[in-house]
Amino acid sequence: MTATILILNGPNLNLLGTREPDIYGRETLATIESACRARGQGLGLDVDFRQSNDEGELVTWIQEAPKAHAGIIINAGAYTHTSVAILDALSAIDMPIIEVHLSNIHRREEFRHHSFVSKAADGMICGLGGQGYELALDALAKRLKNNG
Repeated sequence: MTATILILNGPNLNLLGTREPDIYGRETLATIESACRARGQGLGLDVDFRQSNDEGELVTWIQEAPKAHAGIIINAGAYTHTSVAILDALSAIDMPIIEVHLSNIHRREEFRHHSFVSKAADGMICGLGGQGYELALDALAKRLKNNG
């Protein structure tokens, strides 16, 4: 049975490619999804790729993840810096979690330096654009192989 990785994307990530391209680049979320599916296939993983602007929907997906997924990659967008609800949901599940950000949040505005998600994540990749998602898949594949 192939392990499935849930990749969650938070608010405004649906606007990638047009939203502040000087910060986030011109790569679209669809391009990142396609690259993740290809990388996952190469690693023997299925990818369940989702995006929502709704905090509650993200929380529900996190709570449901253990039923069908082996790990989570999450770019919570702005909710990274504000959502205790997402932190609580991530803390309530027992699976590997990798946090991803397209930009280097530590080189940006001070309020972006704090991440609630990091409190529950096993690791964080930031500042590498869409490649960060692929690196997160590599990390999860290795963790699952070593722990499975």
